[in-house]
Amino acid sequence: MNTKTTIEPKSKPPSKFSSFIKMPHTLVIIVFIILICALLTYILPAGEFDRVEDKETGNTVVVENTFHSVEQDPVSIIDVPLAIVQGLTSASDTVFFIFIIGGVFQIINSTGTIEAVTARVGKAFMNRGLVVIPIFLALFSVGGFTMGMSAEVMAFVPIGIAIARSLGYDAVTGTAMVMLGAASGFTAGLLNPFNVGIAQSIAEIPLFSGMWLRVILLVILLAVTSAYIIRYAKKVKKDPSLSFSYELEKEEGMGRTDLIASLPQIKTAHYLTIIAVAAGFGVLIWGVSSKGWWMEELAAFFLSLGIIVGFLAKYGPSKIASEFVIGAKEITFGAFIVGIAKGVVVVLEQGAIIDSVVNGLFTSIAHLPTQIQVLGIYIVQNIMNIFITSGTGQAATTMPILVPLADLINVTRQTTVLIFQLGDGLSNCILPTSAMLMGSLAVSKIKYQEWVKFFWPLLLIWMVIGAGFVLFADFIQY
Repeated sequence: MNTKTTIEPKSKPPSKFSSFIKMPHTLVIIVFIILICALLTYILPAGEFDRVEDKETGNTVVVENTFHSVEQDPVSIIDVPLAIVQGLTSASDTVFFIFIIGGVFQIINSTGTIEAVTARVGKAFMNRGLVVIPIFLALFSVGGFTMGMSAEVMAFVPIGIAIARSLGYDAVTGTAMVMLGAASGFTAGLLNPFNVGIAQSIAEIPLFSGMWLRVILLVILLAVTSAYIIRYAKKVKKDPSLSFSYELEKEEGMGRTDLIASLPQIKTAHYLTIIAVAAGFGVLIWGVSSKGWWMEELAAFFLSLGIIVGFLAKYGPSKIASEFVIGAKEITFGAFIVGIAKGVVVVLEQGAIIDSVVNGLFTSIAHLPTQIQVLGIYIVQNIMNIFITSGTGQAATTMPILVPLADLINVTRQTTVLIFQLGDGLSNCILPTSAMLMGSLAVSKIKYQEWVKFFWPLLLIWMVIGAGFVLFADFIQY
C-alpha cells in the first residue's frame, strides 16, 4: 500500500537561525553527553560503593553508607572514541538482539498480515459507529506492546482516516485511533523488547516480569484514550466546524471509502502467520517465566520464529534472508544508539565517578519523602525523553544510574523500570522530535499545532495516570 504523501509548503522556509537552533541528531546528543562525562571525571571526586550479591534475587546491590573515595583516574578527550567502541562491544548481546528482532519483525511485516488484519477489522466495524475507536486502539496496542510499533504506524494512518471519515468523523480521529493505540501499547510495554526488555536486562530482573501491573496500565490507558477520542468524535460528527482539522476536512471531504474498498483481503497465509506468532509469544512467556531465558535464548527464539513465519508465507530461504536483512538495516539506528549510549557508562566507570553521581543524587533527595523521590525521578525521565527519544538509547543511558539510586532509596528495580517506560513512552505523541508523531502528521496532512490542541489535555491525563502508577508501585513495593 502506497502511503507516500506530497505536502506543499504553506509557509516560508525556516530561517538560518531557526535551522541552527533545531534539535540535534540523537547520536550528536549522546556523544555530547559522553564528552561532558569525560570532563566530569576531572571535576568530580572519584569514589565507589561496596556491592554485594542479594541471596534472594541474585542481583548485585549497592550497600548503603559504604561510599568511599578512590584514586582519581580521569578520562581524556582522546580516549572518548575508544570508550564509544568499548560501549558497543560491552553491549554486543543487546545490539545483536535488536538486529535480530528488527529482521524477524520485517519478515512478519512483509507477509502483509498486519495490513490484512487491519483491513478485516476496519471493514467489519466501519458501520458500527463509535465502537471502531476502541477496537482500533486495542488492535494497534498489540503492535506497540509486542514489536514496539512506533514510526511504523504512519503506514496505517490513511486506513484509520478513511474509516473515520466514512463514519462522519475527521482525520484527527482516524489518526488518533491508530497512533494512540500503538503509543498506549508501547508505553505499557507488556512484551516490548526495545524498552521494557532492555531496561529489565540492565536492572538484572527477569525479562518481562511484573506483567500484571503493566496489563492494568494498558487497560486504563486504552479505556481513558477511547473515552477521550469518542467524546471528540461525537462533537465533530454533530458539528464538523468543531474539528481541529476543519480546513483539511473541507479540502479532502468526509465520507471517502475508496481506500477501504482497496484494502487487502485476509488469506490462508495470513491466518497461519497469526497462529504462528500467537503460539510463538506463548512459548516466549513460558521460556522467560519457567526456563529463565535471557538475551541469547530470546534472540535464538525470535530467529526461529522469523524462519517459521517465512516458510508459512511460502517464502524461499533467499526471500527470508533478504527480508531479514532489510529489517536489520532499518533497525540499525536503534541498535547503534544502545551501544553508543553505553559509552556514557563506560566513561563514568573508567573515571570512577558513576557512584559519585549516584551518591550525589542520593544525598540530595535522601531527606525527602519517598513519594517525592519517585515522582522526581519520573519527571526527570520524562524530560530525558525530549532529548533522547529512542527508548533503547534512554534505557542504556539512564538505567545504569537509576538502578543503584533506586537501591539506595529503597525503590524496587521493577518500579524503576516502570518509571523508565512511562517516561520514555507518554510524551512521544507530542514531541516534535518523535518520528512516530511527525511521520503520522505528514501522512495525514494534519498541522502540528492542530494536533497539539487535540492531544495536550489527554497528555496531562496520561501523565497523571503515570504518576499514580508510580506511587502505587512504590507503595506496594512492586
